[in-house]
Amino acid sequence: MTTAQPQELDVQPTPLALLLLGREADPRSERGVECPGDLPSPSDPDLVARARAAKEKLGDKVFVLGHHYQRDEVIQFADVTGDSFKLARDAAARPEAEYIVFCGVHFMAESADILTSDDQKVVLPDLAAGCSMADMATAEQVAECWDVLTEAGIAEQVVPVSYMNSSADIKAFTGKHGGTICTSSNAERALDWAFEQGEKVLFLPDQHLGRNTAVRDMGMSLEDCVLYNPHKPNGGLTAEELRAAKMILWRGHCSVHGRFSLDSVKDVRERIPGVNVLVHPECRHEVVAAADHVGSTEYIIKTLEAAPAGSKWAIGTELNLVRRLANRFAPEGKEIVFLDKTVCFCSTMNRIDLPHLVWALESLAEGTLVNRIEVDKETEAFAKLALERMLALP
Repeated sequence: MTTAQPQELDVQPTPLALLLLGREADPRSERGVECPGDLPSPSDPDLVARARAAKEKLGDKVFVLGHHYQRDEVIQFADVTGDSFKLARDAAARPEAEYIVFCGVHFMAESADILTSDDQKVVLPDLAAGCSMADMATAEQVAECWDVLTEAGIAEQVVPVSYMNSSADIKAFTGKHGGTICTSSNAERALDWAFEQGEKVLFLPDQHLGRNTAVRDMGMSLEDCVLYNPHKPNGGLTAEELRAAKMILWRGHCSVHGRFSLDSVKDVRERIPGVNVLVHPECRHEVVAAADHVGSTEYIIKTLEAAPAGSKWAIGTELNLVRRLANRFAPEGKEIVFLDKTVCFCSTMNRIDLPHLVWALESLAEGTLVNRIEVDKETEAFAKLALERMLALP
């Protein structure tokens, strides 16, 4: 019996394959992959002590921000916790801190750099901590979309509104074209403002937040919304469809919140009689419509804080936060469960782990600046303009 000899295949990896393997970076997207230096071993039992020691050595020179979706092992070292915009504003309120270590994802660190002074340096412990939603809208795609709107003869009527969960490039596009930024807390106010400026809104990059705000909160119909797909010619829409629409929604979504389904809601109601379903507005429209309560991360936390003892809750948001809230409120007799049976962490947010945080803090303590996030001045100026419009909302 003979065995076949393996053939040599002349296959060259594509840029996308190299990107996914972590050997290349795409400077036009959120995703970064380079993380120089040697990380401590994840099994190192001294990691917690090392993080404390490095943080104490840095003292007031460092300010650590921890997003709600971070792991508990990381969040314990945060000076403040919150959602993305709250953390960026907290960083701006600490001008004495030379280093802002942002335990979150790339677009959040960009926002912190935009809002802080030139003397402050924003550090992301792992540059691979991107955001799949933010990745779904690149500057080139959005510029092409604007060309499509121009050809349809409606660009002058359109006001862009971009979710905070977007890259600095998209925020800058928004500022340059007379639009504003929004959060999940103030999306309705942002849209009210936008419709005072123009007849239509281009909502980037999360279709679900845009649709839920327009239909659930503002009384529009689903027919008022069209979905622009950047991977199809002209977004997959006719000029007539664009002219008839009030809301032009970008085809983007959160990989975590987009997983929840109507079946998830039905199933949890059958399993837990009397349960309250509380979801984030990044969830699909049918999930939001079936929920008892809908709101931002901060709204979810405040709702559970105010909930009576013995109440039961199924939460549709990132699992790290849900588990932390379940543990926090268990002594009060509040039963808190994850909405879906399938465990779902934010995979990119979870790239910020204790080894990366220790490496970043120890490097800074030794005088070595690593993984700095720095937005160029032109992009920063237009992005800040869009953010300032949001801050000026009534």
